[in-house]
Amino acid sequence: MSRDKASTMDTDLQKVFGNPVPELYEAVSGHDASPALARALELRSFLALTEEQVARVRDRVHADMDPARDMGELSADTLRFDAQWLEAALEARDGYRAALGELLRTLPPPDRQTRPVRTAQLRATATLPPSAAPAPQRAGAARSRRP
Repeated sequence: MSRDKASTMDTDLQKVFGNPVPELYEAVSGHDASPALARALELRSFLALTEEQVARVRDRVHADMDPARDMGELSADTLRFDAQWLEAALEARDGYRAALGELLRTLPPPDRQTRPVRTAQLRATATLPPSAAPAPQRAGAARSRRP
């Protein structure tokens, strides 16, 4: 699971939110978690998954290119496919890193982060009798003349 895997942005998340990543995931499971934290952890999960895929392809290519390996086992098609896969995974990784970095840069400082304020809906508690209410003015009504 990506929440158990490390990512290259974990230190930045800890600096901004003040807790280690596992504690941040616990905090976001609560009902009053900040939307910014939830978005940051979602991006972090995608980043961790993408970085894991980059590492897998890298390790596979390294194993294929091992000098002790038989040259007859090399396949241009396999290496070409791995190169395309690696390029796509690196592009995705860069996108997630950029999005998460931008989110962390634009957050207000922790002491200024606020939660949405809940407001009660106001209700009328008293009504005026019809005689006390001001008479409605009609549009275009003639002004009264002075004698």
